[in-house]
Amino acid sequence: MFFYFENESYSQDNSSNNFQLNTTSKMLISDKKLNIGGYGQIDYNQPFGGGTLQNGKLDVHRLILFVGYRFTNKLSFVSEIEIEHASEIYIEQAFVNYAFNTYLNVRGGMLLIPVGVINLYHEPPTFNGVERPLIDKYIVPTTWRELGAGIAGSIPDASLKYQFYVVGGFKSYDNGTAGLTGETGLRKGRQKGIEAIITYPNFTARLDYYGILGLNLGLSAYFGKTQSTLFNGLDRNDPVAVQRADSSVVGISLAGFDLRYTRKGFHLRGQLYYSRIKNTEQYNYFTSEDNEPNDLGSSMYGYYIEVSYNVFYPFEKIKNKLVPFVRYSSYDTQATTAGDLPVNDAYQVNVITTGIGFWFIPQVAIKTDVQFLKNKIQSRYNYMFNAGIALMF
Repeated sequence: MFFYFENESYSQDNSSNNFQLNTTSKMLISDKKLNIGGYGQIDYNQPFGGGTLQNGKLDVHRLILFVGYRFTNKLSFVSEIEIEHASEIYIEQAFVNYAFNTYLNVRGGMLLIPVGVINLYHEPPTFNGVERPLIDKYIVPTTWRELGAGIAGSIPDASLKYQFYVVGGFKSYDNGTAGLTGETGLRKGRQKGIEAIITYPNFTARLDYYGILGLNLGLSAYFGKTQSTLFNGLDRNDPVAVQRADSSVVGISLAGFDLRYTRKGFHLRGQLYYSRIKNTEQYNYFTSEDNEPNDLGSSMYGYYIEVSYNVFYPFEKIKNKLVPFVRYSSYDTQATTAGDLPVNDAYQVNVITTGIGFWFIPQVAIKTDVQFLKNKIQSRYNYMFNAGIALMF
């Protein structure tokens, strides 16, 4: 298989001292006609604490097949087919790419939204910890993808890479059901390309800078309006119906910053996201049930900082990697609210994750960690023990 690396064709990943496998880039750069790869994640999760006994969970969390095909030197197809929890099948990527040159690629189909690190580099051996960080579940709902089209490329002389896409958006209302809430944030609004509806186009962009040895800096953004089934067949001249449909959508503006830094065996990773959501007062009132208003917040944020070290780095003859790490995270899916909706402090969560991973080779690892979780109204932490197998090929 062909490996593509973030800074240059031979540089290293800046998160865990593994060579970074980017599915899209690997397949697009390969000179083979047919490229096949994949990754898998098998987990054990055991919550404890709180004075109660709780069942653990054994799960084939993800099993993915990558298939790419090169029609010509410029025209390629990339796909990613995922099976989650041994039963749910999804398409995570499926797009056609035409490469005019290094500077400009035009692509269309099912695209990963280029916000944050994990959404683009989500293969389990490429990050520390068994599970993805929780802010990449609730604030940036990885794996986040939409149907759309746009451009991507790199500017080597400036050490820059860019992506810009026009895509479909989150579904906020579907035949009487609200897709967005304070508890789950934007996550349940993902359409995943499953007969996705669209009324308003959304826009997303990312810029990466890699001009300093060992350092990657990323800026990303997403903005637009959500989608609602109430616009289907809507009479434009009916102001009541138009106002009702407008109440079922919200506007989303999301910005993110991420960094990855590697210095010998030391690794630093951090991410920061902030999103502003408009029209939530009307949306919450419209999507209320049984006189209980919905509680979507008007802003959300999430951040983490992570430090790790490969203890085998000083020993050149040892090709394995042993990487202890610690990560501090904080996120809030209801940082502020509109109208008279009170802020729910239970949605503001702090997480400390610490653990260790052993890489047999860059593509295969076993990992274990403990998460300490506490929201703002709790006086003590809850705990989660995780262990898992991570692989890619």
